Amino acid sequence: MIVIGLTGSIGMGKSTTAEMFKALGVPVISADEIVHDLYRGEAAPLIEAAFPGSAPDGVVNREVLSEKLMAAPAEFARLEAIIHPLVRAREKSFIEEARARDEPMVLVDIPLLFETGAEDRVDVIVVVSCAPEIQRERVMARPGMTSDKFEAILARQVTDAEKRARADHVIDTGGGLEAARQQVADIVAKLTESSKKGL
Repeated sequence: MIVIGLTGSIGMGKSTTAEMFKALGVPVISADEIVHDLYRGEAAPLIEAAFPGSAPDGVVNREVLSEKLMAAPAEFARLEAIIHPLVRAREKSFIEEARARDEPMVLVDIPLLFETGAEDRVDVIVVVSCAPEIQRERVMARPGMTSDKFEAILARQVTDAEKRARADHVIDTGGGLEAARQQVADIVAKLTESSKKGL
């Protein structure tokens, strides 16, 4: 079974691209969705203990937590030490269950794939990318986004150029949905062929 790692900087269209893989029958798990779930469950008391006031009612208030982290960026490491092992455990279970079902491939959507050393846990890396001006336009249209917040996020991510250089496949989402969908279909076809050959 081929494990695809999907990544890309903020605003590149990664979540939409993951849905395109899913539409072609590829099982998908999203690190962001796992985190959302953990913030409503088992991670909340751990985060409240580390960042008092961020999860007073057993659910992490993302805005409060974000403010605390923006004020003290060094604290990101503490949050990641709580979250990353829990996310990895969920991803591992997902992959094992898919392997037991004899799926030919699965996709793991990991925003910080390179930043967290996750390339060792996948077989193929797909990077979603677009021109910087398109990226900025998309991100700045998000509710509550500011230039400072955008720059802070970018500063914590491996650059788009480096991601592209380290990818096995690059999907350019700047040309619209249909063009991206065709690129996804081409990658799935290639990997299906590889899977049949046992590569």
